[in-house]
This record gives sequence, structure tokens and C-alpha cells, in this order.
Amino acid sequence: MKKKDIATGVAGLALLGTTVAGLTGWYVEHQRANDLETQVAELQLQEKRSAVVRSVSKQMEEIAYQQKEISDEQREEAIQQKRVAEEMRQRSEVERHNALIAQEKAVVSEQQAQDARLVAESERQMADHQRIQAEFSKRVADTLSYVALGRSLGSVSLVQARLGNSDLAGLLAYASYLYTDRYQGDVYYPAVFQSLMSASQSMQTWPKHRGALMGVYYLPGNDGRWVTASTYGEIMLHRKQGDQLHSDVLFSDKTFDFRDLYVDDDATIYVISRSGHLVIVEHEIPRVMTISNLENPISVTNLDDNSLLLMGEHGLAVYDKQKKMIVASRELNFRLTATSRYNNLPILFDDQGRQHLVKGINELVTTNVPVTGRVTAFASSKASKKQVFGMSDGTIYLYDEGDQKVTKLEGHLSRISKLKLNNQRLVSSSYDGTVKFWNTASSKIESMTMLTADSWIMNFNFDSSKNYAWMGDQNGNLLQALLSVPMMVDVLKSRLKRNFTQDEWNYYIGQNVPYEPFITEKGKEVKP
Repeated sequence: MKKKDIATGVAGLALLGTTVAGLTGWYVEHQRANDLETQVAELQLQEKRSAVVRSVSKQMEEIAYQQKEISDEQREEAIQQKRVAEEMRQRSEVERHNALIAQEKAVVSEQQAQDARLVAESERQMADHQRIQAEFSKRVADTLSYVALGRSLGSVSLVQARLGNSDLAGLLAYASYLYTDRYQGDVYYPAVFQSLMSASQSMQTWPKHRGALMGVYYLPGNDGRWVTASTYGEIMLHRKQGDQLHSDVLFSDKTFDFRDLYVDDDATIYVISRSGHLVIVEHEIPRVMTISNLENPISVTNLDDNSLLLMGEHGLAVYDKQKKMIVASRELNFRLTATSRYNNLPILFDDQGRQHLVKGINELVTTNVPVTGRVTAFASSKASKKQVFGMSDGTIYLYDEGDQKVTKLEGHLSRISKLKLNNQRLVSSSYDGTVKFWNTASSKIESMTMLTADSWIMNFNFDSSKNYAWMGDQNGNLLQALLSVPMMVDVLKSRLKRNFTQDEWNYYIGQNVPYEPFITEKGKEVKP
């Protein structure tokens, strides 16, 4: 290779290198200029940003100062509020303390109020009790006063009835009942009951038999008919229609001396005669049977469903109703003074102070009578568990089976002929000519005379309702007595013709008792 070409090549290379170096330098400078411009631009941007930041910072600083001022103010306010809160807390503590004290005072006050309420309640209860006691005492006083008034009016009514003043007697009797019943008094008190009997005219008398009337017996299931027998040998059948008594003679023979009668469930009539005969009446047809081996027959009753017990003064006999004959008899070593029934069995009383319960003709349960004297009548009540003994001297003894207490009842003057005890109510008849009523439930048992006759009362009986009693006396009179207080009051009310005048009211009853009429203008009772 030629040197010129080499020189030219080197020169070219040098020029190329110079050119490359120049270009490279230019590029670098140009790039640096760009970088500087970029940096200047960035610095300008940063300066702007810094200016903005400084402005923002200044604003933020101002805001911070403002917030600091606000914070200071808030802090001051918080301190103030804290101080106020502390004051309020202290005040609240004081108030709480005061509240506790007030609460304690309230508890004490409440306790005091409770104690005061209890005291007031106790005083109120005491006042109520005293008021109730006062009202009770007043009611008791009023009750006693009006019950006493009722009894007094009953006594005055009886006096006016004896004087013939029947209208006034009726008014007084009704007022007597009214005040006694209204204030729960005893309407069976003698003055009250007797005034009702008198004013209602509940007693009627019919002369029927010629001899002493010894037996009165209702036909079973028919209170409209009953049978009587007398010592003159008469047997009569009676029926009552209104105020009229119709009687038919079933048997009459004066040689017979009838002492007792019994009516069976089939209405067969058995009448025993002291002459030693038994008259049997079936369908109103009599048949006579002679009783052998029985001295002085005095009583007849049922022994069981098929037989009758015939009793004499010194013996017993059994009559068979189906065979229609006497099937057994026996003598007694004592004399009978009275016969009756006890616990649905015949009971006998003798002259030696003994009683004999008949379970069979040969089975007698013998015990001593719990009272002294000769028994002439006897009655008992399962309901009240009491026994009543009537004596030959007119004394009546009430025997309580529970406590075995004996109470002596005095009122009759001679032999007791018949006793009937219906629960607590006792009716007795006597040869002294009286029939008396006794309320054995009363603390003080007193007699009340239902009937006074001119001759001995021999026998009596009740109808099934126990409202009527039929009695027979020694002269053969048949007497009817109404015993039901409500029925007597109804009869009496129907017979009242007028009311009390104001003067009569003031005189007999009293000005302090409000006036009340007993009947209206139409005759109807005014309900008090």
C-alpha cells in the first residue's frame, strides 16, 4: 500500500475520529445543555413549588397559629370547663351527700309513716271492732227488746181474748208473732204460742163417744180418716171436711171396755178390750176374738211384720196375723204400769221400777228405769237421743242418752196419760185435764198449756205432718188442735179485720216503734 494512501487513510481516520470526537463532544455538550435546561426548568419548577410550599407553609403556619390560638382558647375553655366540672362535681358530691342524708331522713320518715299507718290501721280496726261491737250490742238490745215486746203482746192478747175483744186480741197475737219471729225469738214461747192458738181458734171439740176415749189412730197413708175407741165398747171411723166431722160407728157393745188400738199397714184395725177380747176390723167389718190366758188386756202393738204383741197386766200373748190366731203366750212375774215403743220395739214398764225391751215373747231385755217413781207413759226420739218418762204423780223426766243427764219437768198436777216426743218438741197429756207443750231444746224448759178440759185427757195422736193433734178425754169428746205456727199465722191473717189505730199502736206497742199496717184495704198483708 502506498504511503499516500496510508496517509490519506490515516488523515481520513484522524478526520473521522476528530469528527466523531467533535460530534460526540457536541452531543455531550448538547445533552448537558439539555440536562442543564432540564435542571433549570426543574429548579424553576422546584422554586415555584417551593414558593407554593412556602406560601402553603405560611398559610399552614398561619392556620397553625390560628389553630394554636383556637387550641389555647379551647384549652383555656377546657380548663374553665374542667374547673366548672370540678365545681359541679363538688356540688354534685355535696348534693349526693345531701341526697343520702335526705334518703336516710326519707327512710326514717317512711318508717315513721309506716309506724303511723300501722298505728292508724290498728286504731281503725279497733274503731271498727268497737263499731261492730256497738252495732252487735244494739242489735242484741233491739232483739231482746222486741222479743220481750212480742212475749208481752202475747200475754195481753190472751187477756183481751178472755175479755171478748177478739179483733184486738187477733192484732196483738199477730204482732206478738211478728216481732218474735222477726228477731229470731222462740215462737213456741208459751205467751206467743198460746195467743196464736187462741186468736186463730185452732181448737175444736166434738162429743162423739159415751165412754172415755182411749185410742186415736190415723189410717196409714190417709190423714183424712182416723179411728177412735172408748171404754164404752165403741169403735168409730172419722173424716173431716172443712169444719165438719163425719163419724161412722164400726162397732158398739157396752160390755166391752176398750183400752188400746193399733192399725196395721193394710188398714186393718185391732182394738183390745179389758174384758179379754180383741176386735179386728177389716174393710169396716168387725170380728171378735176371745183372748185366753191373758189377764186384763191393756195394750196392743206390732211385734214384727207377721204378728202382734198383746199385753195384759200380768202376761203377754202373740197374735199371728196370717193364721189369725194366738200362737204363744206367757205370764209375767210383775204388773205392767205402762207400755210404749223404743227403737221400733215394744217396751214394758212394771211396778218395780224396771223396763223390759221386748225382742220376742221369751226374750225380754230388762234394765232399771233411770228415774224413780211409777212410770205411766213413755216416749223417745232417735233424732234428739232423748227419752221422756211420765209418772203417776204428774212429774215428767227428760233423760239424755248421751250424757245420761236427767231433767225434771214440772207442770202437770196428776198422772201422765200420754207422751209424744218429736225431735225436741214434747207434748204431754194428763188426768189434770191439760195437754202441754214443751220445747226440750230450750235452756230453761217451761210448759205451755195447749188445752184445758173439764175431765181427764186419756189419749192423743198426731197426723203424719205433725200439724194437728187429736185428743180424747174421759167424757168421750174428740178434740182437734192445730200445732203448726205457720198454719196458725195464715189462719189468723185471714181473720184480721182491721189494723191498729194510732192510739192503740202507741199504747200497746209504743211510740218509738214505727207504725206498720198488717193488712191493706184489700185485706192483703203488708210485708214489713
